[in-house]
Amino acid sequence: MLSATDPTGTEPLTTADGHLLLELLALPTAGPLEGGTPRLWEAQRVYAAAAAPLGFTVARHAAPDRAWAELPDVPLPVRGAAADPGFLTEQPSLLLRLGRPGTPRERTVMFNVHLDTVAGLEPVRHDPATGTFHGRGAVDAKGPAVALLAGIRAALAERPGLADRLAVLVQAVAGEEGGALGTIGTRPLVAAGHYGRLNVFCEPTGNLALTHCTAAMTARITTDGQDAVDDQPAAGHNATVLLGFLAQHLAGAITPGDGRLCIAGLHTGHLHNRVYGRGELLLNLAYPDRATAARLEHAVTEALADGLRAFADRFAANPLLARTAVDAARITRLDWLKRGLPALERPTGERWLPALLARAGIAEWPAGEPGFTCDAIWLAGHPGTGTVVLGPGTLAGNHAHAEGEFVRTTELAGFARSVRDLLAAFDAGPHTGPPTDRPTAVPHPQSAQEARAACR
Repeated sequence: MLSATDPTGTEPLTTADGHLLLELLALPTAGPLEGGTPRLWEAQRVYAAAAAPLGFTVARHAAPDRAWAELPDVPLPVRGAAADPGFLTEQPSLLLRLGRPGTPRERTVMFNVHLDTVAGLEPVRHDPATGTFHGRGAVDAKGPAVALLAGIRAALAERPGLADRLAVLVQAVAGEEGGALGTIGTRPLVAAGHYGRLNVFCEPTGNLALTHCTAAMTARITTDGQDAVDDQPAAGHNATVLLGFLAQHLAGAITPGDGRLCIAGLHTGHLHNRVYGRGELLLNLAYPDRATAARLEHAVTEALADGLRAFADRFAANPLLARTAVDAARITRLDWLKRGLPALERPTGERWLPALLARAGIAEWPAGEPGFTCDAIWLAGHPGTGTVVLGPGTLAGNHAHAEGEFVRTTELAGFARSVRDLLAAFDAGPHTGPPTDRPTAVPHPQSAQEARAACR
């Protein structure tokens, strides 16, 4: 399948790595928020067994405490789903550790990779002719998880005694997909102190180092009007026309600026012989910092009010829509499914990080290209740390979250080499002194109770 001495340059991957990836791809791990019944416990045990020969031990393997799902900034679907005790039980996270006990954070590297996936089973296969692996999670992010171990293995082989000088943590988490955004996976682990001076989140970036990440908030606009029969459409409220109008109005009225606006799902009903009075419209807004988040939140509120007035003005004289126009503001409500999450802002300090990436030969993400949202947001505001999003393939180019997801062996191998070189550069230093260009450290919540207080 693979060879460590493959003339195409795909080392340091091995045949065993290919078998591991196929085994992980064959295990469905889409979480309940994606409509799945995940086998994450099994997938994580397989992953831990593969890491054991490298010297990794299991430091923690557990489902999150329910308190983490009940925090006010946790997305509303997560809070609602957590009412079912089985919801959290099915979403454990695994923490692996390599290195001497007591190794200080200044000599610790943490890698985070998620083993949960989006929904949609994809045929699992390896195509030797094209050097590709296919299946749900191939690039996002089971493929990166396998390449991560290959890169660590290569670093240990090339740097004798590495595990005596450094500690390496691997977080193999649940709760990244489905809109959970790490609130029940990565967040509790980081809050417990399981992170390093350097923190690498394994996501598809084209093997470019992304040092900033957006967070996202989701607005829900609902109508709660009266249905009507198709023979008397004017007797009810037409949520389809109202929400369709608002979708177009909001798309034109909200200027995202440094953020991004996605006019997402709109639903009222499926049948042709009735007027639907109830429905919902979803908007997703990504933001690079809290100031942009506040501006976008205000913009949604103002644009919705303007849109409702415009709808009333336009359709008040329309016999089919007059009742909807008169009552539009009364039957329409805005709430937030997700709001208040931190963004990982562009680093203004920790100048050792760009130098480290340069020594490792890892190119940085283009300055003018926007980042994306991932669990790296939970390292925001931790002075004395550097955080990088890095991984093989790209979200769009490798069909992540879509039909036909795949990853190339060469992409996995390139990432494995980057992991190897990054660990070698970190081992060589210098980067262990205290930061001199960052604000005084602020306390970060270490428990769900402290996080709840911080959210108020």
